[in-house]
Amino acid sequence: MGSSVTLLLRLVPLRRYLLIARLVDEKSRYLARGGFVQTNWQLLETEIRELAATSPAIEDGKNDYGTFWRNEGFLAGPRSTLAVVLVWIEWASDGSFHFVTLKPLKSGKS
Repeated sequence: MGSSVTLLLRLVPLRRYLLIARLVDEKSRYLARGGFVQTNWQLLETEIRELAATSPAIEDGKNDYGTFWRNEGFLAGPRSTLAVVLVWIEWASDGSFHFVTLKPLKSGKS
């Protein structure tokens, strides 16, 4: 996405969505394999921002709300490196970019 784009990465999704065990769409277990947990959420935030700034953004669809983008790459955690996909939305209303989610990168993709 490049460093010239301001990315809005809210703390609530990091601390209360990605790093909390859930019944549906569970991501905390995957992130914990890399060493990302609630007590070091700032490290996860830093890694997400670094990946977004240094990897190409790929357009991944549009709807009435805006354009979806994804970055594929690696997050270097305290325990191991994780292959991930970051999903962002560029709001049609104001052109701002907001973090939507993170998911494991499936094998065979890069």
